[in-house]
Amino acid sequence: MTFKPAKWPRKLRSQEWFGGTSKDAIYHRGWMKNQGYPADLFDGRPVIGILNTFSELNPCNAHLNDLAERVKHGVYEAGGFPVIVPVFSVSESGFRPTAMMFRNIAAMAVEETIRGQQMDGCVLLVGCDKTTPSLLMGAASVDLPSICVTGGPMLNGHFRGEKVGSGTHLWKFSEAVKAGEMTAEEFVEAEASMSRSPGSCNTMGTASTMASMAEALGMALSGNAAIPAVDSRRRMMAQLTGRRIVQMVKDDLKPSDIMTRQAFENAIRTNAAIGGSTNAVIHLLAMAGRVGIDLTLDDWDKLGRDVPTIVNLMPSGKHLMEEFFYAGGLPVVIKRLGEAGLLNRDAITVSGKAIWDEVKDVRNNNEDVILPTDKALTQSGGIVVVKGNLAPDGAVLKPSAATPALMQHKGRAVVFEDIDDYKARIDDEALDIDETCVMVLKNCGPRGYPGMAEVGNMGLPPKVLRKGITDMVRISDARMSGTAYGTVVLHTSPEAARGGPLAVVRSGDMIELDVANRRLHLDISDAELARRLAEWKSPVERPQGGYAQLYHDHVQGADKGADMDFLVGCRGNAVGRESH
Repeated sequence: MTFKPAKWPRKLRSQEWFGGTSKDAIYHRGWMKNQGYPADLFDGRPVIGILNTFSELNPCNAHLNDLAERVKHGVYEAGGFPVIVPVFSVSESGFRPTAMMFRNIAAMAVEETIRGQQMDGCVLLVGCDKTTPSLLMGAASVDLPSICVTGGPMLNGHFRGEKVGSGTHLWKFSEAVKAGEMTAEEFVEAEASMSRSPGSCNTMGTASTMASMAEALGMALSGNAAIPAVDSRRRMMAQLTGRRIVQMVKDDLKPSDIMTRQAFENAIRTNAAIGGSTNAVIHLLAMAGRVGIDLTLDDWDKLGRDVPTIVNLMPSGKHLMEEFFYAGGLPVVIKRLGEAGLLNRDAITVSGKAIWDEVKDVRNNNEDVILPTDKALTQSGGIVVVKGNLAPDGAVLKPSAATPALMQHKGRAVVFEDIDDYKARIDDEALDIDETCVMVLKNCGPRGYPGMAEVGNMGLPPKVLRKGITDMVRISDARMSGTAYGTVVLHTSPEAARGGPLAVVRSGDMIELDVANRRLHLDISDAELARRLAEWKSPVERPQGGYAQLYHDHVQGADKGADMDFLVGCRGNAVGRESH
């Protein structure tokens, strides 16, 4: 694949606002000059919007103002005019009912911010896992030259001689408290070690996964994904990104040139190799929809099925993002894929070069972190897609984080109607459940929760944990944090709140999970299933007014990326009408 740069110089989009001596041009320039900008900044040079998701209520992104300034340095150095533009910041750790409900409105806000304002190119400054896809979705819809720079992961945590992975050890320690292996006081003491520097999760959680997806798609500079937030090289990456976006505008190198079918295939295989989050499935499906690419769950299963998981990071392995960076980071993984014939080598990146040219000379500095193929965590990594009468449109499972012995399992269903029902009953010693059962959680999908919260990795009942059991088969229409682990079937589609078969599972039903044969089966007759579905009534009320109603009415299923139906494949003209 080759890219032919546009001619330069030429008249840029921003000159629709700033060029000439008309009343409208003077109106736009005059107001901007109240910030002290010299007149020559409006001479036709690229205007670069630095879309900043900084927020003190978004811990992953609370350090981004410093990186925004570094991006500005780079833009000025390359002859551009940088402007910082705050955009909607979605925090997984703080938003209610769940951050996922607001990914779409964040993408809409970003799209209209770009479309409606006087910028020629965009730097997408992101960190927390929802900010990365939301900004990429918005930028893809407008299709102005855009480049992503992430805030980077936090430093390793340590507690009593043990590495502590953000999120992963939260689940581990919480289960240890319920099992009587750790005191509540020790749990609180461990809290201080979990997030000891600025940055996003230091595991291969969703934030690190989506940073890797941005790089694998070609939408970030090579090497961006793994640099720790507090490492000086993160600042350097931001400055280099600022330089690069100016040339991208001159060349007119756009998301549609980069986010091709070949790029998405590279990202899916990369996700398999790193043991990435199941959340990447939903986000990449949504991003593909924005550029008009027909990506499906079947693509995820087909492309990732034979890719070994070679990155030895929590929650699948034992290391953290610091070690991954020191080992060489994502470029080493992409090189491995290329050597194995699993990379579309000529896919163009934001650098203007083919992805293979960016990685062909890198080396692995630690083979205990980025493993040789014959020592992979699992030889068949990726995201497994299972289907059957319980999930006609598919459900997903992450093999690298699951228990091999449970990948083929048949057990009695113990059903929780929603998350409140689960919380009310899970600690009850009288609950009729043991380790052979299959835990089923309903009404936690996009429409049901609403927003599809990360509650799919249901904690096990204390009486099971006390036996030393740490995993059971769990099935839901919810999501799971990328930092979590277990034999957890997620994103079951259609979701219960839409009347999918999950809605009519009853405690005592037998359920069969057969990962090798990609099967998820509810052991009742077709006639009984049809009868139950005919009698079903939705327990979820339609919200009255506001974004919640818009979301409820238009959100698609998880198998479609949970984007709004009216936003898919709707790239529009990037220049709005003049209003003055």
